[in-house]
Amino acid sequence: MTQRMPILWLDETDSTQNELARHISEYDNLSVVAARLQTAGRGQRGNKWLATKGENLTFSMLLKFGQGALPSLETASQFRITQAATLGVLSYLDFSGIECMIKWPNDIYCRNKKICGMLIENVLEGRYLSHSIVGIGLNVNQRDFPVEIINPTSMSLASGKEYDLEAEMERLHSCLCDSFTKYLGPEADLKAYEEKLFRKGEFHEYVRCSDGSSFEAMITGVDKSGLLEVRNRKGEPEKFAFKEISYII
Repeated sequence: MTQRMPILWLDETDSTQNELARHISEYDNLSVVAARLQTAGRGQRGNKWLATKGENLTFSMLLKFGQGALPSLETASQFRITQAATLGVLSYLDFSGIECMIKWPNDIYCRNKKICGMLIENVLEGRYLSHSIVGIGLNVNQRDFPVEIINPTSMSLASGKEYDLEAEMERLHSCLCDSFTKYLGPEADLKAYEEKLFRKGEFHEYVRCSDGSSFEAMITGVDKSGLLEVRNRKGEPEKFAFKEISYII
């Protein structure tokens, strides 16, 4: 199993993403900063990440690339980080007895409800990545959610159990370390990501964000750059980038 680096727990911070970015040189590869409360937690699309203090796992993990760290990764292959991160979380949840899927590109869904979200920020140096900060918010013990959160669930709601956050952080960190080591190498087989895509192989209704029109399509996979591949009922293929397509759930 991959050697685990330190986990730093903070009682409160504005954002674990910001905390890592402020002190990037002080942290080793695969280190984690976790917070019991984020006062300005960030999610995708510029959204805030809302979580009740002391009930969930909200943390950021540092990935460094190059000599003495993870293998060098070209900027054109940066979607591998998303794939490795989501597969690491799925591995942990599966070990916990909670079956989940990946809602493209990097949300984790338990049935039709969101249990985990991610914010991945990459820093580039020419053709290669210098480092990446992977922010993850996993709903663990929270059972009541603000009305503005759409379709939330938690590990506790899914299993009926209560969890020790620090012990669960250790387990999740171990799964993520293993996943990044396994899937970020040049010969990594990432078919597992496509196999775990939410709604893959089924026809559902989606919204085209450019004009708000709805259409029916089947998810067939993702390409190497992370574009979502779909096919309509006529068999016509189409690809979408992040923010170009919206799910109707």
